[in-house]
Amino acid sequence: MPANAPHRIVFANEKGGTGKSTTAVHVAVALAYKGAKVAAIDLDPRQRTLFRYLENRTGTEQRRNVTLPNARFAVFGGETVEELDQLTAEVGEGVDFLIFDTPGRDDVFARHVATTADTLVTPLNDSFVDFDLIGQVDAENFKVKRLSFYAELIWEARKKRAMATIRDQRREMDWVVVRNRTQKQEARNQKRIDDALNELSKRVGFRIAQGLSERVIYRELFPSGLTLLDKGHLGELGTSHLVARQELRALVAGLNLPTHVRAQGTETV
Repeated sequence: MPANAPHRIVFANEKGGTGKSTTAVHVAVALAYKGAKVAAIDLDPRQRTLFRYLENRTGTEQRRNVTLPNARFAVFGGETVEELDQLTAEVGEGVDFLIFDTPGRDDVFARHVATTADTLVTPLNDSFVDFDLIGQVDAENFKVKRLSFYAELIWEARKKRAMATIRDQRREMDWVVVRNRTQKQEARNQKRIDDALNELSKRVGFRIAQGLSERVIYRELFPSGLTLLDKGHLGELGTSHLVARQELRALVAGLNLPTHVRAQGTETV
């Protein structure tokens, strides 16, 4: 990839219901608010949640006659990796960040973009059901027994990427496991999850970041395509909404994305 290629952020998880699309949309808009040029590709032509969210956002701009920080967006419905690469080149032309939202299932196109990510974001719900995506634990002591197929796939991709980093002038892949929808749990169970994640992160080399809690506001905003960052368009917000916005800001900061952009932003997040 050329040195001036967009920074690729891939939101990938083979399990559904982890808040992947919601996180992807909010990160895209957060980057646009910073003045970055952002594009997004939805790899799930059936659900197309990211595509529909940004489509709704464009509709709100037209209805209200306002301009909102937004992303160029498309949905991939092709049948080959070559078609995906072509769409990626077209949509990603001239942007700073290119975001991919992948389906919540094993998918050849999701694997392809995951292995080419600059930043790979894997949202997980705080439970051993979701933890099983990246590693298996012993039923008695909850120690990590082995990596999952998905974790091994990313591990191999990161090794290949590290070998090609100097040649391609791209930085190494940064894998971030985002703990979405954290809930108050029994203290012992919470510690087991914490310990297992920390143990596996040392083995595989991913970072852990706190994500977005389960909040009704995210579902309510979908029809309008608005986000928690659209301060002047949301009306009066309650305390829980303000807390959720702070969570989002902390998540974006925790992703440690490049700060250089082709344009200067007019508002910070």
